[in-house]
Amino acid sequence: MKKILLVEDDPNLGMLLQDYLQLKGKFAVVLCKDGEEGLTTFTRNQFDVCILDVMMPKKDGFTLGREIRKINPTVPIIFATAKTMIEDKSEAFNLGGDDYITKPFRIEELLLRINAVLKRVSDPDKGESKMLPSNFDVGKYHFDYTAQMITNDGKQQKVSTKEAELLRLLCLKKNEVLTREEALISIWHDDNYFNGRSMDVFLSKLRKYLKDDPRVEIINVHGKGYKLLEN
Repeated sequence: MKKILLVEDDPNLGMLLQDYLQLKGKFAVVLCKDGEEGLTTFTRNQFDVCILDVMMPKKDGFTLGREIRKINPTVPIIFATAKTMIEDKSEAFNLGGDDYITKPFRIEELLLRINAVLKRVSDPDKGESKMLPSNFDVGKYHFDYTAQMITNDGKQQKVSTKEAELLRLLCLKKNEVLTREEALISIWHDDNYFNGRSMDVFLSKLRKYLKDDPRVEIINVHGKGYKLLEN
């Protein structure tokens, strides 16, 4: 079980996040109410991920993150804040943060970001991303993720890296819903409006690549995401 350090000065939000991540994410979550308590707790324990609120009393999240980095240069850090200035995002990444989420946010999005960060920092020989299949058969199409190629009756269609990543996610969840947030966080690491519009363009291209087989269809699932159907 992965262990998370959650430093959040809002007790109601902190307890809500702690309960959700322990129940849904199956993490062990240690909650601290300010930066000083967070630093003391970090020095006495081993954590797999740190989630730090930026606007806190006694010691702000950026200062805490900088001090954590001096102790452990590799532990993943996700900053959470109501501040949206680009300068704040730059500071978060410049001091060694792995991700940044702006309040208010959906708890499901935070869970996706945690899982995405853990995937990126996992051992390359044992990481889950390396264990995923790279070849898929969908209808009369064969999709080679590594080669970024869709083959149909000897005809080959080269796809871009983002198209390949999106199609692999759809193939992995064939006939199941791939949520919009999951796709955006996994591929773009941010589910903002502009990335969402970019993904819509890639989905349109994928639909064109797969249009010759009526048994294969990428549909929109209202309010949830997308589904790759193979009838």
